[in-house]
Amino acid sequence: MDDVRSTAELLARARRVVVFTGAGMSAESGVPTFRDDLTGLWARFDAEQLATPEAFHADPDLVWGWYEWRRARVRRAVPNPGHLAVAAIEARIPHTVVITQNVDDLHERAGSREPVHLHGSLFAPRCIGAAPHPASVGEPADDDGGRIPPPRCAECGALVRPGVVWFGEALPGDALSAAVDAAARCDVLLTVGTSGVVYPAAEIPRVAARAGAAVVQVNPEPTPLDAVCAVNLRGTAAQTLPALVSAAWDGSRQTSGTPVSAPE
Repeated sequence: MDDVRSTAELLARARRVVVFTGAGMSAESGVPTFRDDLTGLWARFDAEQLATPEAFHADPDLVWGWYEWRRARVRRAVPNPGHLAVAAIEARIPHTVVITQNVDDLHERAGSREPVHLHGSLFAPRCIGAAPHPASVGEPADDDGGRIPPPRCAECGALVRPGVVWFGEALPGDALSAAVDAAARCDVLLTVGTSGVVYPAAEIPRVAARAGAAVVQVNPEPTPLDAVCAVNLRGTAAQTLPALVSAAWDGSRQTSGTPVSAPE
């Protein structure tokens, strides 16, 4: 509890906050990682057979079918108390940036404002034409999975692909730049439910630490980020984040004390 209280004090006094989330953030909403989502009809595949540009070009119906199945499963999930706590932090601290490695939309549905999606989103498909752009598709196919032909872009006629980052692809440049800038300017960064081993995303907490921010990790298990964190809170997002928010703004602390200065 001492670590929760000390972190709550940091948070309550902060002016600029980054919340950096990984797969553990959504695990308590029942959202499996893409590797763990190879079940049922998909159990005979491995992730690299489906999550590459080469796989899509070789068999777009197969890849689109798997992602539609995943999109339908995520749509049935609901934000957990951890997602709601992140939205509560944003409501208290206007200069909060949520950066996520997750491709679900649970932060948005919990009330977060425009989270930065480093690995894209299941809900932001785009065409594969010469000038790729966002494409609109209908509701996800809510069935047991299988081959589904991808739609064609209404603007250019090219195939529509999932809006996620596949193996061998670079992260979206605008998203990565926004994430690095926010990390370099914050005074507190919460890293939640991420292993800290997938680069370049794993560099984000380290950017904040080098800039002088207090980096706080929320994770049930140790990770390579332990060494750069000022505080390591051992617990899940749904358990720890609501407790942290309650301790920071429980009516007796109310952002008391001298505000922490953010790097400019």
